[in-house]
Amino acid sequence: MKRKIPVTMATQHPDNALMPDFLTSKKTISTQDEIEESFRMFSEFNVDEYMWDWEGKFADEAVIDKLLRHYFDYFKKQQLGKDKFLTFRIPNIWQEKGYRLARAFMSILTAEDFTNDLKLHSPPIFEIILPMTTSHKQMLHVQDLFQKTAQYKKEVFHSKNKILENIEIIPLFEEIDVMMNCTDILKKYLTIFQKTRKKPEYMRIFIARSDPALNAGLIPAVIASKVAISKLRKFSIQENIKIYPWLGAGSLPFRGGVNPENYKNIVEEYCGLSSITIQSAFRYDYPFAKVKKAISYLNKHLGEANVQKNCLLFSNEDIKKINEINKIFEKIYQVTIEKIADKINFMADYIPSRRERMLHIGLFGYSRGIGKVQLPRAIKFTGALYALGIPPEIIATGRGLKEIDKKGYLPFLKKIYLFLKEDLLHAGHYLNRENLEFLIQENKAWKEIKKDIEYIEKFLKISLGPTKTKHFIHRNLVSTIYFKSLVKDDFKDELVEAAIIRKSLG
Repeated sequence: MKRKIPVTMATQHPDNALMPDFLTSKKTISTQDEIEESFRMFSEFNVDEYMWDWEGKFADEAVIDKLLRHYFDYFKKQQLGKDKFLTFRIPNIWQEKGYRLARAFMSILTAEDFTNDLKLHSPPIFEIILPMTTSHKQMLHVQDLFQKTAQYKKEVFHSKNKILENIEIIPLFEEIDVMMNCTDILKKYLTIFQKTRKKPEYMRIFIARSDPALNAGLIPAVIASKVAISKLRKFSIQENIKIYPWLGAGSLPFRGGVNPENYKNIVEEYCGLSSITIQSAFRYDYPFAKVKKAISYLNKHLGEANVQKNCLLFSNEDIKKINEINKIFEKIYQVTIEKIADKINFMADYIPSRRERMLHIGLFGYSRGIGKVQLPRAIKFTGALYALGIPPEIIATGRGLKEIDKKGYLPFLKKIYLFLKEDLLHAGHYLNRENLEFLIQENKAWKEIKKDIEYIEKFLKISLGPTKTKHFIHRNLVSTIYFKSLVKDDFKDELVEAAIIRKSLG
């Protein structure tokens, strides 16, 4: 390999309860603040990569110019595109309007000119993340668009520098079925790609954890991710191409459980990973020393060595079984969420926004949905349920365990989901059973979640609920939130205080 493959990537996901130390006087991280934030992630936190996110949010198009002008001495030693990496997550033009993609492309191309003039490594950006990838055609289309944009720039502006004509695509797979069949997409992509261009030496593949959980529940999100990693490993061998799997995950178990207290479990649970996201709650809701230690461990134990480990590889029979398990959990989960969506959406409106985001309406974005209902994005969805005292990890899990036990699949699930008990115990500390009883009085659909608790405790032989002082304080805070919401009293302070205790908004 001629390049360094980044291991840890800081992202702009707004799941932090606390603000970073350099912005303690603010309530949100602005687009302009993200310039300084990215520099600090490299220089203070020692992450390898920073996601410059164009998906559904504002993005500074002059990011490379500003980083190099403000922090030239640092980036002269740690050069972008060689030692440290700034990677764009572009808008998905099948979900958002395409003019923002054009701005992202021009930002990449003009950044190349700028670094050439400064005699620094060039190009500073040569790969992009394509969110919500569902087909090989999307990947090829975006590459064609970039090539046309690069040629247009060359013809119109007569650049004397070498022009970046091809952009590398990092597909981000976010749906359970797509993740389970991701290598089919890659096979088609490579077959067509090789007809017109040289076969790539490697590919980085991004596997989501938040949105699959939002759409299908905890257990399908976890085991589908692991199937994707297994399939990618086999695909790498069959196609003789290096594949670097990458997990995008948040701090709470529902969104991935990647945090400074659980990082060793993550390395073991997702054996075969090359890279991982370090989201905002990971960085800002834990003591700095803990954060640095965790990032250092991940930088050391993921990457090439972890990709080559002798990890669990699923047989076709295993995958068939996993598909069946997923369908069981997903159906129960989606039916329940559809029935309680009104309460989730109500509470989500009160979750504070920690970044400048565009409204997910009309021209400017998209929302998520299940069945006939629209849902908030994953962070606010998760935060809303925690604020009600009902961790989303629980929903459908107990009833799903009961169903797969009837089929004899429970031992298999325990074998492949290594830290299932630990994840549910962590989430279960923030359960408020009293709130659940009140919610049942409002809407009988919540009664099904009471069954989930019963069956989780029965089949996994664990007890859910507060055990430490901070858990009881959290329980009291979400009780206050519930009652204040009934009388339309302000509960924003309690909501944030509870998030600080669990070390993540959602």
